[in-house]
Amino acid sequence: MKRKALSCAVMAVAAGFALVPAAPVVAEEIEEVAVTGVRGKPRSVSDSPVPVDVFGSEALQSVSYTDTNDVLKTLVPSYNVTRQPISDGGTFIRPAQLRGMPTDKTLVLVNSKRRHRAALVQIGGSGTQGPDIATIPSSALKSVEVLRDGAAAQYGSDAIAGVINFILKDNAEGGSFSIKSGEYSEGDGFQTTATANAGLPLGSDGFLSISGEVAKADFTSRSEQYCESWFCLEDQDPAFIEAAKSASLEGDVVQPWGQPNSEAARIFFNAGYDLGDGKELYAFGNYSASEADGSFYYRYPGNGTIEDLRESDGSIYSPLEKFPGGFTPRFSGEVTDYSLVSGFKGEMLSGLLYDFSARYGNSEVAYTLRNTINPSMGPDSPTAFKPGTLANEEIQLQADFSKEMDLGLSAPVLAAFGLSYMDESYELTGGDEASYTAGPYATRDPWGFCDGDMPTAAGQTVIDGGSTLDCADASDPVYRVVGVGSNGFPGYSPEYSGSYTRDSYAVYGDLSSDVSERLFVQAAVRFEDYSDFDSELVGKLAMQYDLTENIGLRSSVGTGFRAPTPGQQGTTNVSTRLPNGFPVATGLFPASSSVAQALGAEALKPETSTNFTFGFTADFDKLSMTVDFYRIDVDDRTYAISTLDVSADNSSGAAYDNYLALVDAGVVGAESIGGVFYFTNAFDTRTQGVDVVATYPVSWSDTNTTNLTASFNYNKSEFASDPSEYLNEEDEFDFEKFQPKLRGAITAMHDVGPVSLMARANWYGSYENFQSGEIQEYDPLVMVDLEGRYHLTEATNVSVGGRNIFDQYPDKDELGDYCCGAVYASDTVVDWQGSFYYLSLNHTF
Repeated sequence: MKRKALSCAVMAVAAGFALVPAAPVVAEEIEEVAVTGVRGKPRSVSDSPVPVDVFGSEALQSVSYTDTNDVLKTLVPSYNVTRQPISDGGTFIRPAQLRGMPTDKTLVLVNSKRRHRAALVQIGGSGTQGPDIATIPSSALKSVEVLRDGAAAQYGSDAIAGVINFILKDNAEGGSFSIKSGEYSEGDGFQTTATANAGLPLGSDGFLSISGEVAKADFTSRSEQYCESWFCLEDQDPAFIEAAKSASLEGDVVQPWGQPNSEAARIFFNAGYDLGDGKELYAFGNYSASEADGSFYYRYPGNGTIEDLRESDGSIYSPLEKFPGGFTPRFSGEVTDYSLVSGFKGEMLSGLLYDFSARYGNSEVAYTLRNTINPSMGPDSPTAFKPGTLANEEIQLQADFSKEMDLGLSAPVLAAFGLSYMDESYELTGGDEASYTAGPYATRDPWGFCDGDMPTAAGQTVIDGGSTLDCADASDPVYRVVGVGSNGFPGYSPEYSGSYTRDSYAVYGDLSSDVSERLFVQAAVRFEDYSDFDSELVGKLAMQYDLTENIGLRSSVGTGFRAPTPGQQGTTNVSTRLPNGFPVATGLFPASSSVAQALGAEALKPETSTNFTFGFTADFDKLSMTVDFYRIDVDDRTYAISTLDVSADNSSGAAYDNYLALVDAGVVGAESIGGVFYFTNAFDTRTQGVDVVATYPVSWSDTNTTNLTASFNYNKSEFASDPSEYLNEEDEFDFEKFQPKLRGAITAMHDVGPVSLMARANWYGSYENFQSGEIQEYDPLVMVDLEGRYHLTEATNVSVGGRNIFDQYPDKDELGDYCCGAVYASDTVVDWQGSFYYLSLNHTF
């Protein structure tokens, strides 16, 4: 069959920006094929009916990052990941996006098998609960395939924006190791990462490939001292300012903003054994243990947490006795992730291919909170807590079949079908009692000192003993009510602990064929049924047409869905947020809970989607390019409502009504909660855009070539229904306009003898932020990376480089939307850490 001249090498290098010598890249990558997006035999990238990027191990290893999230961000312009300090568990498991959709709308596979979700449900926004990609060390990867198209009909729930398939190394011999260290130009954030891979034979017909990674990174701070209209540290007396130097466990400001301290150890294995006659046993799995810690908001005197309290003997206690300069809680999480997949595949005498597999995956996050108090316990409060643990567990059994059938067309028709069963559970385990208990100061006058304006007998006794108790003074500390639980992140009480489970089964069918020498057609249908939701039936049609030998057209249309996870249905959280620009305790409650139901919530239901893609691949002499247009319509999108104000002041209108709803629902410490929200199927959205990738080699001589690569993504998300019932003006604006619509990169690679050089310009388009009726437009930004690599031998090389070498930062926040010492918008996809320089040693054997 005739094939276009556009090679897979062009596609892989164009999308990948790989730092490898020019000539070997073309020689190596020209045979790249993709297994993602099609059933049965792999297809070349240029002949795929949907856009697929393929990145080989050299492309992955050439990126200066070691976190697989950041590697993908560098390679795929439509993939974005943010660094979110003061974001609870989001500080440890970072949220990402593909084509403007959160990662729980992107299906993640390892060796074409579904990857289990992380235990963390991101608080706010879409409430993302997707796999933790950082647990997959880049040293374990043979290649990565990124399918930029909806594929729920082929792979099931979550594949709305696309599919990322991590293919593990399968070497039976040899290996590699690498050590890399670097630091930011600000003199902080020192990082060291060591990676290794070794291939071992299993008998004469098998392999065992083991990969590992050990990493450690120090915190960074891009902050200024805390000075707001409600409290400014610089205006305090000298003694307090001196004491405040110890308020934070890290940094030289009371509230640092930056990346957390972190360390991790990860291992992945991949094994296979050829039994002969086309039969094979396989298994792969991982274990990952990581820990990170970051700061919460600074607690200053009079903020509702550091308050004078009347003790049982009538004296006055203040948390300043424990923290004389205020305090900044330090939140840490221990993330444990492990999985095992095994299977048996082969071919029957009839030609039917089969693959039976089983997988188990578990993710757990155990929280620790230090440098804080349970205010309601007064002087008896400890200063360190174990708030609890989150765990996500999945078990799946799957059977896949395929067979080629001769139906008289120009090529056989591939028929694929299969079925799957999955059991999922999400568990919140309570922490130590002090992290959630309601101490005596959770209520007014806990010792019964007052009866109206007059002291009781107990009150008179402490007055006679010298107490300053004044029952007629409404501001007397005897009436002060303070928060319940470990301040910053209250522990999971027995009322909000528990397990949420469900199971589901699925059946799918897929037909594909080259119906002529120029036309490939694919059709897929899938039925899934969930124990906690109705069933869903989705389908997809795709085609690829060779217009000429050098130009190909491709298009697809499909429907999809994403069932809300058990975590999204069950997670509870009380943390400090900025609903109105001021830090307050804000509670997230499950949509099905009595609390959220009292506030108007309805039980979550699946999101549904419709995807359209149209594009072309072309090779014009030296210039090669791909262009793909896409549109993703999502109905009943899961999203967090804008925070509802809560106040115990009976003159505060709706805020007081919300407070009464919390009291009626039995929420302990409702007086200290300033806002509540929940996830709901809030609105419909439309996301559309275009991906463009182009490569052009500039030849200076027969042996001297500079490879140029340009890659751009335009992505726009907008509402397709009225969201005003659920979102306020600011949240509506930010949803559509806060992130850059344009992102691109231009890369140049050149080899001179044993030296390899790379230069990359990363471009972020403009974006806007809204606060209190004012709009700030952020200017476009270009960040330049440089790297030089010297090959000491054929097997050993050293590299030195820098990211963002001109030390560019996004515009500073001018609206006051980010308070409390923050200088830059902390939740943008544009990096705000400054330049980073590194050195690495790499060896293969």
